[in-house]
This record gives sequence, C-alpha cells and structure tokens, in this order.
Amino acid sequence: MTLSSSQWTHFQRALANASALKIISGLTNLDSDNVVNVVKAAQQGGATFVDIAADADLVRLVRSLIDLPICVSAVEPQHLVTAVAAGADLVEIGNFDAFYAQGRRFEGPEVLALTLETRSLLPHITLSVTVPHILTLDAQVQLAEDLVAAGADIIQTEGGTSSSPTHSGILGLIEKAAPTLAAAHAIAHAVSVPVLCASGISDVTAPMAIAAGAAGVGVGSAVNKLNDPLAMVAVVRRLVEAMQTAKSGAGLPV
Repeated sequence: MTLSSSQWTHFQRALANASALKIISGLTNLDSDNVVNVVKAAQQGGATFVDIAADADLVRLVRSLIDLPICVSAVEPQHLVTAVAAGADLVEIGNFDAFYAQGRRFEGPEVLALTLETRSLLPHITLSVTVPHILTLDAQVQLAEDLVAAGADIIQTEGGTSSSPTHSGILGLIEKAAPTLAAAHAIAHAVSVPVLCASGISDVTAPMAIAAGAAGVGVGSAVNKLNDPLAMVAVVRRLVEAMQTAKSGAGLPV
C-alpha cells in the first residue's frame, strides 16, 4: 500500500483538532508478527497513525499492509534516515522508556543534540521529539521550547515508567498516567506545536490528555502486549471512542 494524500491530510487535521491517536509497537520491537498485528489493529480500530522501530525491512513490511502514516522511532539519527528511505512518513526521537530499565538516561543536552543532527540530516521530514520524564517539569518545559526552536514539529511527553500506582481499576489508571498528563499540560501551554501525550495512557485517561491541551495520545503497551489481534482492535476502538466522546462533550470539532 501507499500513503494517500487523504490519509496525510487526515493526520494533519487530527493533530489540529486534538484527536490524533498513535499506536506504538515499540522502539526495540522487531518481532514482525507482533508488529503486523499491532499495525493492522491500528488501522482496523481507527487510529490516526502508527509508530514502529526504525528498521528498513519492518517499514517496508508495514507499508505493504496499511495505508496509515508510519512514524519510526530511534535514538540514532542515521537509523531514521535509513527508515525514511524505506518509506517512513515521519520520525520520532524518543520512546526512551525502552532504555530506562537498562539504566540508560537521556538528558536535555543529548536530546537537543540528537534533534539538531536529525533535522540536519532530514530537513523536510515531520519530526517528533520526546521530552524525557526524568527531568523536572520546569526542565521539561524549557527543553520542549528549545526543541521547537531546533526544528521539532511535534513534542511528545512520557512518564508511565516513573509512576507507581497504589490502586487498581480506574484510580490506578489515573495514577499511572499522572506524570505524562502533567507534562502534557505544562508543555502544551508553553509551545506552539502539537503535543502528544504518551506512556501509561488508556481509554480512561486519553480524554484527560486532550483536556490538558494535548493534540493527541500515543498508546503502546495497552495494545502491543496483548496476544489476541481482536483484543488489540477492541482496545484501539475504545481509545478512539473515548476521545471522540470527550471532544463532543466539550464542544470541540471531531
């Protein structure tokens, strides 16, 4: 399949209307069977775009299966260049959650340097950059402003791995999303580009992200950790419905 101009227009409109839903297969996920199930579920469930590892073979495989915009994630700019050559539509520096368990930290200066290098290598590509949640909230806002000045088109927040929910059920879902929701609120009110709220987001908290000022949400483990493709589609549909309900209730354009 190829990305149609209408799908790209839909992607841009979704960001502008605060209704974008990105489904993330995982920066380090090279399991083609799992990635295929995730991206098919994203398309069938009504997601706006997908985010996969910056691997050329994976990009070509996904491009053959869906016509949604494909975002590729990496922390090595050259990998992003290779993935774009293979057919990726936009790039992401981030999804740092995959590295924190290994003790790998991403500080502001490194993220800014990666952004500048990526923008020099890919001057015309849509560029999303994640602000590390390990920074204080004030530092996250300052870095977001610096990233936009360096050429970032989209800012993404994170925080799911920094939360430690003490409750189950709905309260636990809200506790898990609290760090990324706080970052989305602070950053969205400080920068002029779209902000995606990701990491620890569910259908319960996706509407909260939109209310906080995010242009959309990114969801990974709630989908990619499932073993049943039908269950994946169901989760995506619940996310879409939750965001649409929240927007219509607030009188926002859907």
